[in-house]
Amino acid sequence: MSQRLPLTGYKVISAEQYGAGPYGTLFLAQLGADVIKIEPPKGGDTARGVGPHFLREGESLYFQTFNLNKRSLTLDLNTDAGQDVLHKLAASAHVVANNLRGDIPLKLGLTYDALKGANPAIVCAHASAYGRDNDRARWPGYDYLMQAEAGFCALTGEPDGPPQRFGLSMVDFMTGTQMAVGLLAALLDAQRTGLGCDIDVDLMSTAVHQMTYPAIWYMNTGDVTRRVPRSAHPSATPSQMFKAADGWMFVMAQIPKFWPILAEKIGHPELASDLRFNTPKDRLANRTTLTEILDSIFSTKPMSHWQKLLEGAVPVAPVYELDQALDNPWLDAIGMKDKVDHPDMADMTVLASPIKVNGERLPSKAGPLLGQDSDAILGEIGYDPDSIASLRQSGVI
Repeated sequence: MSQRLPLTGYKVISAEQYGAGPYGTLFLAQLGADVIKIEPPKGGDTARGVGPHFLREGESLYFQTFNLNKRSLTLDLNTDAGQDVLHKLAASAHVVANNLRGDIPLKLGLTYDALKGANPAIVCAHASAYGRDNDRARWPGYDYLMQAEAGFCALTGEPDGPPQRFGLSMVDFMTGTQMAVGLLAALLDAQRTGLGCDIDVDLMSTAVHQMTYPAIWYMNTGDVTRRVPRSAHPSATPSQMFKAADGWMFVMAQIPKFWPILAEKIGHPELASDLRFNTPKDRLANRTTLTEILDSIFSTKPMSHWQKLLEGAVPVAPVYELDQALDNPWLDAIGMKDKVDHPDMADMTVLASPIKVNGERLPSKAGPLLGQDSDAILGEIGYDPDSIASLRQSGVI
């Protein structure tokens, strides 16, 4: 932990749960911020109970995914005493974040209007399902719903099969990341002006925004992007999965310069001059024929042969199962795995941060047990042992 980190000295209070909010504040914690999780005294973050893999009762490996480097404070924000603690925390904090249902932050006093009296520079970041300022504010909502309504599912899967969601909750993770971007921008402004604000991001808006170019195509030309076989790019080809002798691989001659290189590398330079495949438009019009030809070539050798032949020249990757992906020696070569000590599992393996500072990946330590930092955090804002004991006795912490 001797590495100099850019957010050292900043304090983030987060009434967070499950995935989206904790994923966003994970980056802040690993960048050096003191991220204090506010959790309900009974049960804590619902992520602690997500199975099937547990460390002890009420402590899951799922929870560890999103909560490295954080501290845990149990606090009932529905009580007057809990609100007093929140305001004292906000007085010395830089950010108060949450990912609660859209109508809840106002009720729990997590907005800028509620906290600016304690700290005019406080940034209040909100990641909700549908936003806080519309008719859906009270609606519960989750990632999979957003993938369905925003059009992700309709774009995923084979054309003759049912719509498919992503294999992971990517809208949650995108939303948490965007929350982090927004609050960091507001934090810079607050440092400059002394005035904080509310920052809002929601799952639905994030999902729609991630529709990017298909959205622009449709809104301006009426072109509705459809699913394409082999998870192919809608307009560039060959840019899709192909069958090698021992499984699938993804080859992306995404831009025109890669097509003649691909043809040459696989030993069939004549394909580059074939009039059916001469231009990007020609290749798109004859995608089915080109797929059959390339399948017949790629299926003669294993994936490792083609990767060695194409790597560094044409974008190529194996289609791995989860275990193959995580056992990939490349992850060790680039330092994408880390070890942390947890009371219930020494040398727990976690994924390292994708961010580097001065060439070093960010440090990691195990996520906290429920409420393990409550006494220390309350002591830092002026509560003596007797006051802390009283709060615990009354169920506030």
